[in-house]
Amino acid sequence: MGRAVLAVLVLANVLYLAWTLGGLALFGTVPARLTETEPHRMGQQIRPELLQIVPEPSAPR
Repeated sequence: MGRAVLAVLVLANVLYLAWTLGGLALFGTVPARLTETEPHRMGQQIRPELLQIVPEPSAPR
């Protein structure tokens, strides 16, 4: 019983690794990070010129 559970967990991990690296693209399963590119994401932004990065105030000691 324990070996079967271990085998299933190892198989699940191998399949997950293959999926995250894009190895299962042949079967039509591709993680979103491999299909989205930066130019596409830049086009989805709404008014990016309004973004302002402000420094975090230093914490009192």
